[in-house]
Amino acid sequence: MTDPISNLAALIGCVSVTPKDDGALDALENILEPLGFAVERITFEEDGTEPVDNLYARLGSEGPHIMFAGHTDVVPAGDVEAWSHPPFGAEIDGGAMYGRGAVDMKGGIACFAAAVARHIEAHGPPVGSISLLTTGDEEAAAINGTAKLIEWAANKGESWDGCIVGEPTNPETLGDMIKIGRRGSLAGSITVQGVQGHVAYPHLADNPVRALLPMLERLIDPPFDQGSDQFPPTNLEITSVDVGNPAVNVIPAKATASFNVRFNDHWSADTLKAEIVDRFNMASSDDRFRPGRDKAVFNISWRDRPAPVFLTRDEALIDTLSAAIEARTGKKPQLSTTGGTSDARFIKNYCPVVEFGLVGQTMHMVDERVALSDLEGLTGIYEEFLQRWFGR
Repeated sequence: MTDPISNLAALIGCVSVTPKDDGALDALENILEPLGFAVERITFEEDGTEPVDNLYARLGSEGPHIMFAGHTDVVPAGDVEAWSHPPFGAEIDGGAMYGRGAVDMKGGIACFAAAVARHIEAHGPPVGSISLLTTGDEEAAAINGTAKLIEWAANKGESWDGCIVGEPTNPETLGDMIKIGRRGSLAGSITVQGVQGHVAYPHLADNPVRALLPMLERLIDPPFDQGSDQFPPTNLEITSVDVGNPAVNVIPAKATASFNVRFNDHWSADTLKAEIVDRFNMASSDDRFRPGRDKAVFNISWRDRPAPVFLTRDEALIDTLSAAIEARTGKKPQLSTTGGTSDARFIKNYCPVVEFGLVGQTMHMVDERVALSDLEGLTGIYEEFLQRWFGR
């Protein structure tokens, strides 16, 4: 249990592609229970979704209470024949372990469990409490995972002084970066209504693509903002444009475009929605490409559960982790809010949360792999953090 390599091999061997568990949480439970953790398993489900297994484990009953959060589910391996080693074989080659989830993020879980085992071996049980909150529903819908699991734990009286999410945060080398916040994420689509017709008789039709073009232009320009002290500028990307029209001589009846926005702390999901609606309304009267036509008719649909922007300012958590990283690597980590969303967005409502894990260069790729030296290095950083957090 003190060895992150064997811990990781046990986890990678489970084909836990979301929402399938395939024994991954059993493997984690087998690591935690001998260390003295009280382990609880909870399955969540709701209409229209697959049931998902989750795990909550706690060691100790007093404060301070630190939580480690993560997920054992992984994305699909893709073309298995393209892998140089079996994606769930946990094979070691050239000083690295290969396997889906090696860095995202079974490796982080394996290292934290090993760090706890080493801390107990060196100092005895923690002078406080350690918990692990682990879901099998992070890589997909994230409906039956962390959001429900942490609410369940809080409702039964659990509270935490801080949390580390073990996502792969380092861009190049171990110790590069701690994530202290995340941009929000909002996704939606716009559908412009037209009148279908023959391309040779455009006066009898109304091409919705002509209306959609200035609306998308207005969506991109002007920029939403110039960024803030802690966050880069809000960025919107148009991710698809579709008219569903296989014929080259037919003007389509409607045109749809999808978009995703990663937004900073100048915005909330609601204020950003209002801004986007205003931009579409303004551009719907633009008749550059459809002179003499009435204002375009359109409707917007929004994806459920937009992710909020958040920033952690807890100095005790950030400073303790930064000091642990610097002590073990000699590097002062960058405090960053870059990247996509994570389950930290659910945890932020219950306690201060930061993210720190392995180097993420191969996550979700063919031949995902982790250097064995990084497994040992991350375990050492987590062990140093626990020693500093608990004062011994």
